[in-house]
Amino acid sequence: MRETDPAALYRHGLRLLLEKDMEGWVALCADDAVLEFPFAPEGYPRRLAGRAEIAAYLRDYPDHIDLRAVPHLKIHRTDAPDTVVVEMRATGRIVATGAPYEMTYVVVVTVADGRITHYRDYWNPLAVPASMSEAKAG
Repeated sequence: MRETDPAALYRHGLRLLLEKDMEGWVALCADDAVLEFPFAPEGYPRRLAGRAEIAAYLRDYPDHIDLRAVPHLKIHRTDAPDTVVVEMRATGRIVATGAPYEMTYVVVVTVADGRITHYRDYWNPLAVPASMSEAKAG
C-alpha cells in the first residue's frame, strides 16, 4: 500500500536516501513529477520533469554524497492537505574527498495518489562545498 500522507511519504523518502536506495526514492515520484531547484548554480539543473529525468539525475548521487544523517527535520502542514513544507539539515561526507557535507534545505512537496508530483528544493548553492564542485568537474 502506498503512503498518501505527504509528511509520512517525505519521511519514508528520507529513509530511502539514507539507505542510498535511489531507485526506491524515484519510485515515490509520479510518472510526470517535477523537481525544481530555484537556486541551483550554473552547471546544476534547475528543473527535472518526469521520472526518467529524475532517475538519471539521482542515479549516481551516492557516488558523490554519502548522506549519513538528517539531524534536523521539521515538517510543516499547509492549508493544502496534499502539500508540506520541510526544513531540514543533512550531513555526511563528499565521497571524492572525504570532506564533510552539511546542507540546509527548505523543500515544498506536493503529493497526489501516494506519489510525489512536485518537489521544489530551496538548497543554498553558496553552501556547496568546494570539494563537491571539484568532484563534479573531475
